Amino acid sequence: MALSEREQRLLDELEKGLYETDANFASKIAGSTARTPAKMVGGIALFLIGVSLLVFSAIIQTAAFGVLAFLLMVSGLVVASSNLKVDPSSAPVADKSKAARKNIFEERWEKRRGE
Repeated sequence: MALSEREQRLLDELEKGLYETDANFASKIAGSTARTPAKMVGGIALFLIGVSLLVFSAIIQTAAFGVLAFLLMVSGLVVASSNLKVDPSSAPVADKSKAARKNIFEERWEKRRGE
């Protein structure tokens, strides 16, 4: 979905302000690796090739070939998982203490009882 001209201008202004206020943080973000579908597909392909080579090494009973196939599998998983982006809003919140949760349940119980 493309941005409107107004949204694009606002985004450019925000980016310019970020570079002015915190250049170090902005350079870290700009230097991060791009997340592309090709990277995910390549990682999955490496993993599948590694699995097939691992099965083949079990058939021909060669341990060294199996170790290399396993390393190929692991590298495929690393490449594919480095492409994932974790949404911080979906992370569980561990700040609430047991006492705070207990108070919430007590309040609900009192509301149900009509107190």
